[in-house]
Amino acid sequence: MPYASGRVIHDADAHIMEVPGFLSRHLEAKYRPIVTDDVLFPNDRGRGLHKLMTPEAGQTGAEFDESQIMLRKNWDALGSYTKEDRSRSIDLLGFASQLMFTTALLNFSSLLEGKGDVDVIYAVARAHTRHMVEFCSGDKRLLATGYVPLADFDLTRKAARDAIDLGAKGLLIPSRCPDGHSPSHIGLDPLWAMAEEAGIPILFHVGGGGVLLEKAYFNNGGPPVPDFHGGDDNFKSIDYMAIAYPPMKALTALIVDRVLDRFPKLKFGVIEQGASWLPGWMRNMDSAHTAFYKNEERLQKMSLKPSEFVKRQVRVTPYPHEDVGWIIANSGDEVCLFSSDYPHVEGGRNPIKRFEASMAAADTTEAQKQRFYCDNFVDLMGKGLSP
Repeated sequence: MPYASGRVIHDADAHIMEVPGFLSRHLEAKYRPIVTDDVLFPNDRGRGLHKLMTPEAGQTGAEFDESQIMLRKNWDALGSYTKEDRSRSIDLLGFASQLMFTTALLNFSSLLEGKGDVDVIYAVARAHTRHMVEFCSGDKRLLATGYVPLADFDLTRKAARDAIDLGAKGLLIPSRCPDGHSPSHIGLDPLWAMAEEAGIPILFHVGGGGVLLEKAYFNNGGPPVPDFHGGDDNFKSIDYMAIAYPPMKALTALIVDRVLDRFPKLKFGVIEQGASWLPGWMRNMDSAHTAFYKNEERLQKMSLKPSEFVKRQVRVTPYPHEDVGWIIANSGDEVCLFSSDYPHVEGGRNPIKRFEASMAAADTTEAQKQRFYCDNFVDLMGKGLSP
């Protein structure tokens, strides 16, 4: 029996576990000496983090022990890096679809954006989109995301057009603010217009916010603190608390500057950045709307309150360890989405069980669960769910 059974469940966050050399197959030749494996995998030098590079590589679909589908993680997971095995993995997982993201390029905005060479930035974005679309091409349940930087208005418009034409089902943008303009700048209107016309969402994912906290926060005079994985290059408790800041700031600008008002059918997804912040952020935006309404024409022109734009157009994935029942009760039935984070460790071994326990404690209704597991995702993806 598949892991997810008994109802239709769409997975709003799943990943490819890339291997060294993956990008060069999709990157134009003149950029290959610039964007090397040492740039993309800085912590893999001689440390053997990629288990597939040893004789103990992950099993193929034909050999895989089905009972391990939610237990084997990262490069050991079925279909994590082999396109041929991914269909088998989604069969065993039981999800109706998976919205697919990179792993190696999640920190793309931190690695390259802001360093001035826009040609390199957009070349990597094109390669990313080709890579994602190719990997997902073997199964219509796998929904590829295309990357669209925001650094240059003309190049952004072209990157969006190319990603849509290639078959991307959602457009991933950085939550990090571009160096010279707001993400709400009118020069980006062609991006929003193309996504709205294509009926596909704009997406923020963890990693796209750049550096979350100054390094000094981690110099507390005590011994080094291990990260979630027991190492030293992932989130720790303090910078985990800042994960939501970049998308909160970006979305606030987009809402206050009336991008959502002017593109009412455009949907935004905030993926793998938690959701406990949602109720307070929504209320705080409404408070700002009230406080500054008298002197800001843009606020006077808004057709809805900020929180109402969120309910209409923004969808967010809670972490399994969060109190999703409370979040739904305080942010609205329309906003939250299920996600597994497969095959990343952070998704846990049984996210459905943890979500169900939280919703049971909050007396979440069956109608609210239906929206969480299925309907809100269908609403987010729009035509992206079409074959």
